[in-house]
Amino acid sequence: MSTNKEVRENIAIPAPKFRTAVFTIIGTAPYVQNQFSQKAREIMKAKQQAGSVANKGKKRDPKDFLANYIGAQHKTADGHNGIPASAFRTASISACRLVGFKMTLAKLSVFIEADGFDAVDGTPLVYFTKGKPKYCEHAARNDSGVADIRARAMWDAGWEAKLRVRYDADQFTLTDISNLLCRVGQQVGIGEGRADSPNSCGMGWGFFDLGDGK
Repeated sequence: MSTNKEVRENIAIPAPKFRTAVFTIIGTAPYVQNQFSQKAREIMKAKQQAGSVANKGKKRDPKDFLANYIGAQHKTADGHNGIPASAFRTASISACRLVGFKMTLAKLSVFIEADGFDAVDGTPLVYFTKGKPKYCEHAARNDSGVADIRARAMWDAGWEAKLRVRYDADQFTLTDISNLLCRVGQQVGIGEGRADSPNSCGMGWGFFDLGDGK
C-alpha cells in the first residue's frame, strides 16, 4: 500500500537589497521642456465632450505663445521647476540596450526618487538646482503634417540637478549605475530633441555630464 507524501519544494527568495546613490548632473547642452499644458488638456476635453459638433462653426482663437511657454513647464504648487523623474528612468532603461543588459530587468531595478510633484498632473519631478527657463520658439509639424510654431521652455547648457537613484544592488553595482548615467547623459539624453527621440534623430539637446561632487 502506497502512502501519499506531501512534496514540499524549497523556494529561496532573498529580500530586495536596494541602495540609493546621489549624483550631480550638469547639462552640456540645452534642455527643452514641452509639458502638455493644463489649457491644452481643457481644450481637448471640451472638444471630446462636444462630440461630432465640436468644430462646426467654431472660430479659431489666436495662439497665446507666452501662455504656451508657461504651460510647457513642469512646476510644483510652490513654484519649483523640475524635470520629470520618468525621463531619467526611461533613459536609463533605454541605455541598457547599449551594454546588453535586459531592459525588462532594468525596469524592475532602477528608480528615480522625486523631489516634488507637478501641480497640474502630479508628475514626479527632480528639481533644478541651477539654471532658469527662457522662452524659445521652434518650427514643428503637427500629426497632420501641417507646419506649426511652438513655444517651449529652454534651459541653457550649464543647468544642474541632484539625482537620487534607487537601485537593486543584486542587479547593479554603484559603478554600474554611474556608468549607466554617463551613457544616458552622452548617448541618450532627456527632454525634447534628445538623441533617443522616438520620432527623430534629435536636436542635440538634453545631454549632461556627472559632476565630481554629490
